[in-house]
Amino acid sequence: MKLSEYQEIAKKTAKKDYSSSNEEILTWACGITGEAGDVASCIKKTHAHKNDQKLGTRENIGDTLWYMAMICNFYGWNMDEILEENVKKLAARFPQGFTIEAVARERIDWNEGKIKNEDENKQ
Repeated sequence: MKLSEYQEIAKKTAKKDYSSSNEEILTWACGITGEAGDVASCIKKTHAHKNDQKLGTRENIGDTLWYMAMICNFYGWNMDEILEENVKKLAARFPQGFTIEAVARERIDWNEGKIKNEDENKQ
């Protein structure tokens, strides 16, 4: 299944009568946050508590993807295109694969509006 097909299916199972667009996007944003927390909780229980929650992890990943689809639908974004863009970005950032050196690149300090080296941000 293509993610764009999943987006259409997700629309059919979503609430449609929000009082405002703010209420709608906040619902999707809070929903994805909650589901991502559930993923983390299941992984913690599986590995730290030796309580196998791998099936719960899998289910919650599906729920997280549903919220991602709804956020993309809200903004009119195609998930297939987003993944293609992400693959291109990662290929440009890590042409030889992941390395520690490649991630020690300059980043934007959004609070100050200027670019800083990662080491400078730690001070």
